[in-house]
Amino acid sequence: YFSPYPEEYEKCKRLYICEFCLRYMKYARTYINHKAKCEQKQPAGKEIYRNKTVAMYEVDAKEHKIYCQNLCLLAKLFLDHKTLYFDIEPFIMYVLCEVDKEGSHMVGYFSKERSSPDNHNVACILTLPPYQRKGYGKFLIQFSYELSKRDGQVGTPRNHFLTSASSATGATGRGYCWIS
Repeated sequence: YFSPYPEEYEKCKRLYICEFCLRYMKYARTYINHKAKCEQKQPAGKEIYRNKTVAMYEVDAKEHKIYCQNLCLLAKLFLDHKTLYFDIEPFIMYVLCEVDKEGSHMVGYFSKERSSPDNHNVACILTLPPYQRKGYGKFLIQFSYELSKRDGQVGTPRNHFLTSASSATGATGRGYCWIS
């Protein structure tokens, strides 16, 4: 799908994105040089969950604005209905990763409004295509409910789009995820 990257990137046949800092580049050489110098080996923010080779990072969009904007631009490539890319400060992103000796590799994420008058626990959710059908979408949903319980709130997703569930999270059955 179309994602509103800056105009100079629109005509690129291939866009290179660092899997750790999510910086985007037009040229392979720039990407290779960046990869050699990039010190970030995990998402911005703090690790809030770890179970063997799976970790969850909480990324405050107020503190890590560029990372979160880049995450939203990346998500838009896979979600036709995603509309928010730049006004992201009211949100907290929860980035799920597979962890190995090279670092924490993003498999998906969900966002949550910092203060939702309607107690929404999920604003947007995505499992990247290579990681779909591995249970990560269900994990993201369950994690959002656990956060709501921890905060003493009854959380519900912002909108129900069951027809889009399989494309966003790899869910195989109806009702596994909600997307907005």
